[in-house]
Amino acid sequence: MKKIEAIIQPFKLDAVKEALKSLGVAGMTVTEVKGHGRQKGHTEIYRGQEYVVDLLPKMKIEAVLADGQMEDAIQAIVGAARTGRIGDGKIFVYDVMEAVRIRNDERGETAL
Repeated sequence: MKKIEAIIQPFKLDAVKEALKSLGVAGMTVTEVKGHGRQKGHTEIYRGQEYVVDLLPKMKIEAVLADGQMEDAIQAIVGAARTGRIGDGKIFVYDVMEAVRIRNDERGETAL
């Protein structure tokens, strides 16, 4: 099993969710996060004061998948989240040793 963690632009969330749902991804966790990579933020003026916004709003999507779904899920996320501009985000993939459904103690891929 693999865990995919994708950091994307907030306005791309619905497109990414739909792309994953169309692949049969059963569940995901979505979190509002802030951060920056190469984008480094920007300056804004509020009430005449200039300030630096260096932590930009992003969305983090986490999903645990069967090994066979991983590459399709990555391509779906890339296709739905890409704008071609800096700040589109990143995808990280981790190995998952075990999954346990708390309700009935199912284990492994059947727990997904």
